[in-house]
Amino acid sequence: MRDGRVEVGVFLTHQQPAGRDPLEALYEQLSLVRAARDGGLDSVFAGQHHLSETFSHIQPLPWLARLAADAGDMRIGTGIHLLALHNPVDTAENFASLDAVCGGRSIFGVGLGYREVEYAAFGIPAGEKVRRFTENLRIVEELWSGEPVHADNPWCRLDGVRATTLPRNRPPIWMAANSDAAVRRAARLADTWMINPHATASTIRRQLGLFHAERIAAGRGPVHELPLMREVYCAPTRERALELARPHLAAKYAVYADWGQDRVMPGKESFRTDYADLAEDRFVVGSPQDCLAALLPWRDEIGVDHFVLRTDWAGMPVADALASLELIAREVAPVLRSSPAGARPRERKDGTGISASSSPSSTAPG
Repeated sequence: MRDGRVEVGVFLTHQQPAGRDPLEALYEQLSLVRAARDGGLDSVFAGQHHLSETFSHIQPLPWLARLAADAGDMRIGTGIHLLALHNPVDTAENFASLDAVCGGRSIFGVGLGYREVEYAAFGIPAGEKVRRFTENLRIVEELWSGEPVHADNPWCRLDGVRATTLPRNRPPIWMAANSDAAVRRAARLADTWMINPHATASTIRRQLGLFHAERIAAGRGPVHELPLMREVYCAPTRERALELARPHLAAKYAVYADWGQDRVMPGKESFRTDYADLAEDRFVVGSPQDCLAALLPWRDEIGVDHFVLRTDWAGMPVADALASLELIAREVAPVLRSSPAGARPRERKDGTGISASSSPSSTAPG
């Protein structure tokens, strides 16, 4: 935890309907960055996809470098960089450069990804994904240390080289994870788990037990931040929030189902269902009071201290996204910040570190 503070940020996917004017979309997204800055939010994140059918998707490095000029003092992060697809030397130097561009306030969010078309495009067999991811993360961290680095892989060979393009301070490494195996990997390899917005609250509660137990088994210390991503839309009334958010959230998760996102979720979660079932225990859509009722238990009972909220989806008019963002900044974020996050989940004898009674809801009533 960062001095007990709770931070609230925004996730700007920059996904757009395919064929949309990219310059118009860029200007709209920058208006959201400025609204987040002027509203006093703490961070802004962008994600990565390649060959993203249905949506166009600007790549995060140029996007984050551009928005850094308008981001003020906000932290700037990737959520996520598809590390296994990219050369680790290129990654280390590019993200060290981004850290300089944003004044040493970067967060290096990484993940394995799940789309077969992306791995096929980069010529990486499915069975090689985890090995490449793990090895690339090792190389990036060692390059950032400034010490000699050795690697003998088909995709990267280093013989005692030293990087000279270094971040000001090593950015915190947040690892996204959906499956139980990936959650355990995040516990062993990363500074923290970047909790995804796709899983239900009940699944996340169970997986947090796995995460903390794995950190203990690996001899890792307690996490210093516990970030949570959620899909959030805030409007003056619950009915208005549902009216504005539902079409775009439903369309987004239909695309996720086409991409196979739900196939990497634990259990039998599926995105091919009606909106009411999809939203249950997952989305936060409602008035400021509804949003706080859904989000505060994550802070108070689980210890989440960095909320990363996505309130803009492909096809949503920018005026609607701005209205939600401004209401979040004005009425939701100050309350989330008003008290420190609950005690870091207390370790029990079973090693889960989480109270069995913790039951935050991630969807507003109705």
